[in-house]
Amino acid sequence: MTSTLGRLLYDEPLAKYTSWRVGGPCDCLFIPEHKHDLIAFINQLPSAEPLFWLGLGSNVLIRDGGIRGTVINTKNRLKEMYLTEPTVVYVEAGVPCAHVARFCGEQGLVGAEFLAGIPGTMGGALAMNAGAFGGETWPIVQAVETLNRQGHTQWRSVNEFEISYRTVKGLNDEWFTSAWLTLQPGDTEQSQQKIKALLERRAQTQPTNQPSCGSVFKNPPGDFAARLIEQTGLKGYVIGGAMVSPKHANFIINTGSASASDIEDLIFYVQQQVKQQQGVVLQTEVCMVGERG
Repeated sequence: MTSTLGRLLYDEPLAKYTSWRVGGPCDCLFIPEHKHDLIAFINQLPSAEPLFWLGLGSNVLIRDGGIRGTVINTKNRLKEMYLTEPTVVYVEAGVPCAHVARFCGEQGLVGAEFLAGIPGTMGGALAMNAGAFGGETWPIVQAVETLNRQGHTQWRSVNEFEISYRTVKGLNDEWFTSAWLTLQPGDTEQSQQKIKALLERRAQTQPTNQPSCGSVFKNPPGDFAARLIEQTGLKGYVIGGAMVSPKHANFIINTGSASASDIEDLIFYVQQQVKQQQGVVLQTEVCMVGERG
């Protein structure tokens, strides 16, 4: 496999690419220079090559055995963002959600402030309909561009996808490369104040200064995963180097020495205990991939 511009690394450990700071090696890691470089790379891959996409490495647990196949890392890549119309923002998949929130506010557009609370990229937000502070990604999406295994891009409308809470269906062996967001005109200063307030609230209620993936579990209908975990008495519970955050029970933190197995075992233990004591089966929001070491 070759590329004219991007970096191609073999047997690359993935811990440094994930917000949990855990994860074994992948067979091949490709860091594209830009979108056209990525398209060229995908186009010459064998059709059976397993592909996994990684942005800021939040919302993912890469197991200690690593990932077979090719991982594409868009961090600090695919970072184009600009206005295409007075209220429409074009944003590529590698742009951090927090940057999107800030950019929209600076343009006097409102409705994207909640993105400041999502610790990932726009590509990841699109793939899972990420949300924070009562807002969700897809209500502000006008259209998207996807890339398939043959290296072809296509424009797709919102109604081609089935969107629900933390779930997006309708991708058939293709991936999001960019989106057009439709927002409302508003006051820049008010938008910036709202973002500041949301970030302050996040810092007060979440362990933002410790390695985590963001929220581990989806909120059950009409309830909160954090409340159920706290009610079960699991705040501060530890397995190996993994701990249920004493600050927010829906966060699992790496205290410094956690393996991916520690984290996965703790996730399973929390599910087990909440089911036993509260009668609720918690569904994971985090994506667990790769082979156990």
